[in-house]
Amino acid sequence: MNEPYDLVIIGAGSAGLTAVNFARQFGAKTALVERERIGGDCTWVGCVPSKALLHAAKMVQSARAAARMGLVTGVNGVSVDMVQVRDYVQQTIASVCQYETPQIIAEQGVDVILGEAHFRDAYNLEVGDRVIAGKKFLLATGAHPFVPPIPGLAETPFITYKQIFDVDRLPQHLLTLGAGPIGVELAQAYGRLGAQVTLIDVGILPREDAEVGQVMEGVLRREGVGCVRGLATAVSHQDGQFSLTVADTESEAETTLTGGMLLVAVGRRPNVEGMGLAEAGVAYGRDGIQVNDNLQTAAGHIYAAGDCLGGHQFTHFASWQAYKAVRNALLPGSSKGHSDIVPWTIFTDPEVAQVGLTLVEAQVQYGDQATVIRQSLDRVDRAMTDDALDGFIKMVRHKDGRILGAAIVAPRAGEMIAEVALAMQNNIKLAGMAHTIHPYPGYAIGMQALAADEVTHDFVNSRVGRIVRRLAG
Repeated sequence: MNEPYDLVIIGAGSAGLTAVNFARQFGAKTALVERERIGGDCTWVGCVPSKALLHAAKMVQSARAAARMGLVTGVNGVSVDMVQVRDYVQQTIASVCQYETPQIIAEQGVDVILGEAHFRDAYNLEVGDRVIAGKKFLLATGAHPFVPPIPGLAETPFITYKQIFDVDRLPQHLLTLGAGPIGVELAQAYGRLGAQVTLIDVGILPREDAEVGQVMEGVLRREGVGCVRGLATAVSHQDGQFSLTVADTESEAETTLTGGMLLVAVGRRPNVEGMGLAEAGVAYGRDGIQVNDNLQTAAGHIYAAGDCLGGHQFTHFASWQAYKAVRNALLPGSSKGHSDIVPWTIFTDPEVAQVGLTLVEAQVQYGDQATVIRQSLDRVDRAMTDDALDGFIKMVRHKDGRILGAAIVAPRAGEMIAEVALAMQNNIKLAGMAHTIHPYPGYAIGMQALAADEVTHDFVNSRVGRIVRRLAG
């Protein structure tokens, strides 16, 4: 048997690739094991293709709206060729993955091994007919689409995010089961491309701040996307048509919806089965692999990071955890691999972004010391010029000025939330944001204005502020 690797990484998605990069820089002898394709869900069936599809759909929507601004697009309106849209999405994937090939990674000094991984014991991994020994391991196996146990569903040709980016036809009616981030993004994209779309769930973006769902439901309905509140109780398929029975969550009355394509987007589950984790001494369940604060599994020399843990399932968070896990596996000391400050974005139009605590969560911890400050986009000049008034900026604050969380619905929400996360991570209070000059006219200046109003209000109503006002008067 060959000399053991310093680190064996299982899974070549965002977490695994980040881990490879840092392990290489640390000078570790490293092996990367992948059963499918380098790049994982993010590159092939997630972040990259979905954002390419959303971009194409936004171009169509912009062309349709052009007439309102005096721009003429042609007497026949906008037509969509889904074959070309599909090809654009696939070309975008190819552009990204060209830098993540097995050859390129191998040229960097990493052994790339393709095949199914199975632990023989805690220190030996079988991949095909090979046995790989490792001193340390990192599990970065990602997640897969969850298929709910709805009667009849398994017998139908439904699709998930794994298949939808290969679709080259526009269905007359797309039924989308699940109105979380994946479902809402794809529903809006397909609606803008010209399909009739119906979203089915207990609410729109039900896990986000309550106002987020209200705003986005209004946007989607205005664009023609149907929103049905309820739970699917039965599915059938005949003559190319899906029939979906939906029970209203309040009245329990049943409705039957029909459509030519069914997208199941009700979440993801960690990839934990079939790898011999029990043989390696790794504790896990249906909700993911169990780790401590330093991302160690029950087998102390085996670490895990990213979606396979079952927590936040974001590419950026998986990469961050992978760095922490490699650092802990290869270097002295340890670094915490969990955080309460995790920003995320849903790339609808407008975008939805959140970080930290909601007001309800903050009040559980801090009581009436936690309050919320809010500003609608109609007070942000850039939103006025862009005709993009759907949305708001909301920050949850502590009485002492700390920022506890934020929710933003705006065209640039994904960029704006990074500033809030940076402030929270570095204990920068509202005053720090208020005193930092922001460029005008940008969307982020709305956050500065909101912070400035709140800081001024705090000062004016403080003991010192009251004295100053009396002196000024």
